[in-house]
Amino acid sequence: MPKRRSFLKSATVLGAATLLHQTSWGNESFAKAKVKPKKLSPGDTIGLVAPGFAIKLEELYLAVDTLEKMGFKTHYTDRIMGNYGYFSNTDEERATDLNEMFANPDIDAILCARGGYGCTRILDMLDYEGFEKNPKALIGFSDITALINTIYKKTGLVGFHGPVGKTLNDEYSLLYFKKVLMEPQESMPVKNAILKDPKQYRNSEYYRYTITPGVGQGELVGGNLSLVVAMIGTPYEIDFTDKLVLLEDVEEAPYRIDRMLTQLLDVESFTRAKGIIFGVCSGCDRKRTTENFTLREVIMDRIAPLKIPAVYGMSFGHIPQNSTLPIGINASFNAYKKHLRLLEAAVSQ
Repeated sequence: MPKRRSFLKSATVLGAATLLHQTSWGNESFAKAKVKPKKLSPGDTIGLVAPGFAIKLEELYLAVDTLEKMGFKTHYTDRIMGNYGYFSNTDEERATDLNEMFANPDIDAILCARGGYGCTRILDMLDYEGFEKNPKALIGFSDITALINTIYKKTGLVGFHGPVGKTLNDEYSLLYFKKVLMEPQESMPVKNAILKDPKQYRNSEYYRYTITPGVGQGELVGGNLSLVVAMIGTPYEIDFTDKLVLLEDVEEAPYRIDRMLTQLLDVESFTRAKGIIFGVCSGCDRKRTTENFTLREVIMDRIAPLKIPAVYGMSFGHIPQNSTLPIGINASFNAYKKHLRLLEAAVSQ
């Protein structure tokens, strides 16, 4: 009898240990503890990667020049210029480049030189345990949405929906890159850019309007609409429950925006979001005709019935003025005033 009790006790302890292990690694429904990368300072080294589309040499040099003028050192490998079809390199080489950048102790942060399709192809090749052990800021937008949201989901590491290397050289983009990554504050408003270009000022895609008034608070998630939708039904699907959801896209006709938003509406957690924040959907509007809806009509039709605070036209997306928004950081949002405020520092001191 004592031996049986001893066996049961051992089995109970083993079961508890297994449960703890599953809670940490095996069960995606359990949230990981939030991990903030260190803040950036002049003299730090920023690694450049191209996890999706191929990058032109002049675009790479532009990114290097911009970062060096900011006081950073830069580092990149030969993999960034592989040009494997429309990708910068093979899936294996692109994943290896990102894995090694995180593992390299001489690299302080990682900036995607450009976006473009390909990031979803490497999600199952990434060293998430290594990322958790070596937390660093990963910055980018567009298809980089898949990387920063998946890494946050699996490791708790805060990522940054912000400019890529070839789009960083803009006054507004540089301002918020510095504010968020180099000058951490416990409470920081993210103000919309002042539209100085008359072409933007008259462009309906840049209009700012409230979809549903109200206020909300929660962690920021999301990014590019196409990628957010592409991850639905996969192990990398974003949980929108109690979150502030960022959405933007580029060169998608209103009917395609309609289709993607309709698919999002079928995701139960999306209907439980605390707020929906659209950036600028560049190249997505069309003139109203008897055979077409405008972008605004589609967004109002699909999003307003949710009765979740929502706004369109904030300064992020495939546009020159692209703010840096930390995925996983708590923020407050006022849809009527079109105000967004980060409620905690996104990087550690």
